[in-house]
Amino acid sequence: MLTKEAAQHVIYEIMKLYPDAVPTMRYQSPFQLLMVVILSAQATDESVAKVTDRLFERYPSPRAVIESSPEEIESYIKTVGLYRNKAKYIYKSSQELLEKFDGEVPHTRKELQSLTGVGPKSANILLSVAFDQEAFAVDTHVSRVCKHHKIVEEDATPKQIEERVTEIIPAKYWGRAHQSMISFGKEICTSRIKRCHEFPQLYENMEEIKNSVK
Repeated sequence: MLTKEAAQHVIYEIMKLYPDAVPTMRYQSPFQLLMVVILSAQATDESVAKVTDRLFERYPSPRAVIESSPEEIESYIKTVGLYRNKAKYIYKSSQELLEKFDGEVPHTRKELQSLTGVGPKSANILLSVAFDQEAFAVDTHVSRVCKHHKIVEEDATPKQIEERVTEIIPAKYWGRAHQSMISFGKEICTSRIKRCHEFPQLYENMEEIKNSVK
C-alpha cells in the first residue's frame, strides 16, 4: 500500500484529469435523488436513466408514492435489476419520510441511513450531491481505482476505503475526488481494460508503484 503522500499524489493527479467531473445522475430534488440512489444499487447508470423520467412524473413526492403501491412502482422500474426489492424500498422509505421527517429528505448521515434502502454509500452520495456536504462515497469504480493504485489494500472494505481517502485528503476535496475517480474508473481504470499506464504523471517520482501498476 502506498504511503500517505504517494496516495495523495495519485488522487490529486486523477482529480486533475477530470477537473469538471460532476454527477451524471438526473434529478431535480433530494427526493428524486433518493429514488435514483436506491435504484442504482447493482444496476447500470443507463438502466436507471431509462426509467427516471416516467418515475419522477408519476411520483413527484413521498405522498404520491404511498398513495400508490410497491406493485405499481414495479411497473415503472421493472427493467432495473432487483426491481421488486427496490420498489419496496422506495415505498417504505417514502413512508418513513412522511412519518419521521415531514416528507423531507433529512440532511444528516444518521437520519439518512435510518431510511429503508439507504446504506453508507447512498447516504454519502445524498450528503455530497444533494446537500453539498463533505462526504466521500465508495462505489464499485472508486473501489477498483483505489485498489488498483495501491491507495488501499486489495481486500479493503468500502468503509476502510472511505476512511483511508478521507484521512489523506482534505474534506473540501472529498466530493471532487469521488466524482473524478468515478470518471477515471469508467474511462481509464475499467474492470476490463486498464489504461492507467498511459498517464505517467500518476506515478512521477514513485518507483514503488511505477512497475507494479499496469
